[in-house]
Amino acid sequence: MQLTHSQNKFSNKKFPVTLVLDHISGEANIGSIFRLSDAFHVEEIIFCGTEPNLNSNRLKKTSRSTHEYVKFQFSENPTAIIKGKKAEAYSIIALEITQNSVPIQQLELKPSEKVVLIAGHENFGISEDLLRLCDSIVHIPMFGNNSSMNVAQAIGISLYEITKCLIP
Repeated sequence: MQLTHSQNKFSNKKFPVTLVLDHISGEANIGSIFRLSDAFHVEEIIFCGTEPNLNSNRLKKTSRSTHEYVKFQFSENPTAIIKGKKAEAYSIIALEITQNSVPIQQLELKPSEKVVLIAGHENFGISEDLLRLCDSIVHIPMFGNNSSMNVAQAIGISLYEITKCLIP
């Protein structure tokens, strides 16, 4: 029998994870990212470069109202955000396929380590300027013909892998 929200036995654990979204603009993706951020109880979403349209019906429908209570902000200066988080001892991790990226399963984090996960624009990825500031660049291994996946799905997989590392 399926459990209702009040019957589930999930803990209400907040993870020291901040999402930095570099020019992500798709309203369905943004709604899904809000919902994932609630599911994985991330600290905050920081939108950079493209401010989300919170009046979008598509965003609202996809987020299932999580955009109303998941903490977020908008910044026009992602470099300053990343440098500030580095100063606060966050590990800066980019989700991108590059020559130097490693499979996300190889990511080694200490329990309760503070993490910034950067994800990039649906077509263009993460800017080179931000990639240069990262401590790690990870990718999700794929086995089909396509060389990329939907950004919201990739964030969901990444949050799952990261939170597994952060649980003591």
